[in-house]
Amino acid sequence: MSDTNSLIIEDLHAEIGNTKILKGIDLEIKSGELHAVMGPNGSGKSTLCNIIMGHPKYRITKGSIKFNDTEISELKTNERANLGLFLGFQHPVEIPGVPLGNFLRIAKNANAKAMDKDAAQIGPAEFLQVMKEKTELLKMSPKFIGRSVNEGLSGGEKKRTEIVQMAALEPKIALLDEIDSGLDIDALRIVAEGIRKIHETSNTGILLITHYQRILNHISPDFVHVISDGRIIKSGDKNLALELEEKGYESYVNS
Repeated sequence: MSDTNSLIIEDLHAEIGNTKILKGIDLEIKSGELHAVMGPNGSGKSTLCNIIMGHPKYRITKGSIKFNDTEISELKTNERANLGLFLGFQHPVEIPGVPLGNFLRIAKNANAKAMDKDAAQIGPAEFLQVMKEKTELLKMSPKFIGRSVNEGLSGGEKKRTEIVQMAALEPKIALLDEIDSGLDIDALRIVAEGIRKIHETSNTGILLITHYQRILNHISPDFVHVISDGRIIKSGDKNLALELEEKGYESYVNS
């Protein structure tokens, strides 16, 4: 993944029903960059991720989302994934009867074929070795490869599985929606270290949505943005996250 990729969001406005959620978001994420987005509850953080990936319940009323100069606002979610976008969920869902390994192999082959109809398809045996490496990265037993996606897993295991998926699919731009929520200290460290290693060894651009500075003790972001009332009201480097931890959001929201 040596090519430079970019996700450019310009003056993005969006609503659900008649409720305006995003009110003019401008953000650019390039290959290799890690952007942390923070903000109070209901500020639009998760909505931003969902809209980028094409969740049907949201409607864009103004602005654009471009991936490598291609407008993607009208593309289906799977078409955006085929371009190289990935979303790690805040609340991962269970998919009974669909083994994790098969699910990811089919997804990876679909992504490859969408980019090049003549692309070689990875077989089960070869992909099994890939999956063993990725589960080891997240300190998970290889037995999870054959288990149904997220079925019967703890909250921490589900979040680690999200990062396993990210590692296996090798997206160009990854959106991680509050991947740290509900994690205990040990699970947080494992998930954060997994993200950090992927970031250090790939050219993936990452948008990390979080409420808390604690995950940033393990991951050093290049940029930190504060969202409030559907707008980015402050941007800075990793020191901004430390200021937020000390002072809270109120001084920025009310300034």
